[in-house]
Parts: sequence; structure tokens; C-alpha cells
Amino acid sequence: MADLLPRLTVPGVGRPGDPARAAVDPAALFGDGRPVWLEIGFGGGEHLADLAAAHPEVGMIGAEPFLNGVAMGLARIEAAGVGNVRLHPGDARDLIDLLPDASLARVYLLYPDPWPKTRHRERRFMSPENLGALARVMAPGAELRLATDIDDYVRHAMRAAAETPGFVLEGGPEEWRRAWPGWRTTRYEAKALREGRAPSYLRFRRT
Repeated sequence: MADLLPRLTVPGVGRPGDPARAAVDPAALFGDGRPVWLEIGFGGGEHLADLAAAHPEVGMIGAEPFLNGVAMGLARIEAAGVGNVRLHPGDARDLIDLLPDASLARVYLLYPDPWPKTRHRERRFMSPENLGALARVMAPGAELRLATDIDDYVRHAMRAAAETPGFVLEGGPEEWRRAWPGWRTTRYEAKALREGRAPSYLRFRRT
């Protein structure tokens, strides 16, 4: 971890006010103009590493604030032998705010913290404020893919997207219960299925 993390970390992403904070150039990260996908909160990194291996033509950026998740992700990336992954070990918003306009072709938000208590709902990532930030950095036609096993989060996400200019929800109820083609499962999904909860898979297209 001590050797690999510095090599994969997106440079210049600090907290707002950090004098070393600088704009992120995706082309410089990967050495070319390939499409770039972002995974927000990659957990243990299983989806991130598998997706990078399946799509070597894409540049994958993963953001994860928790050290244990970063450590597990690094181990999976190393085991997969992929070279098209870069990491931000911190809050995804700090990274998003430094990305260029229309620079992302796809964004994944998989099993985000549902913050189930009513007084904590404003902490959910799917909010008009965060979606507005994503709208700026997502190219026209890009997709935001959300997977969750919490039905209330599904309704919350749909409301947030409806309140944010630039996003349209794709498909219908039957499609939302089917995983996307090429889906790489996660340990959070496995837990949800063991406990009898049915996941939903939503796609919001950037218009």
C-alpha cells in the first residue's frame, strides 16, 4: 500500500483552501484522451478492479474516504494487474470540483450510505447540490448509474434528479430491477440479497 497508493493517487486533490489544490487533467492521468469513468465510494474495490480489467480502453477513477476500503481496493487492483485505475483517497466532492467540464463518460454510485434517519437525509450523496456538481463534469449522454437495496433511497434519488436540470431517468420499473449488462457484483449487494432485499439499478442520463 505504501508504494502503490502514491503512484495511483490523483495529484493535487486536497481540501478546499489547500494551497497545493489544483485542477485535475484526466488526459494527463492516463496519458491519452480515453473515456473516463468515476466510481464514487468504491468500498472494497471489487467492482472498480473488475471493471478496469474488463475495460482496459477506459480510465477508471475511484474515490473512497475510508482507509480500510482504500487498502482493500489497492490489493484488488494489484491482484488484477490493471494499469488504468487512479484513486482519490478522500471525499469524492473534493475531486469532482477539480475535474474539467464534460470530462466524465460514466459515473457509478453503488450502495451508498442510505442515512436512514430523517434528520440525516441531507447527507445522502444523491442531492440536487451534488448532482449539479456532477452535471458540470459529465459529458452529454454520459450515465450516472446508481445501485441500492433501499427503496426509500430509490425514491429520494428520483426526486433529487427530477429537481436537477440536466438529468433524465432511463427505463421503467421492470428494468430497474435488472442489473446492467456486464454488472460486477459487490459485497454490499451479496449482503442485501442474503438479507432478502431486492436491489434496484437506476440509470440517469446527462442530457
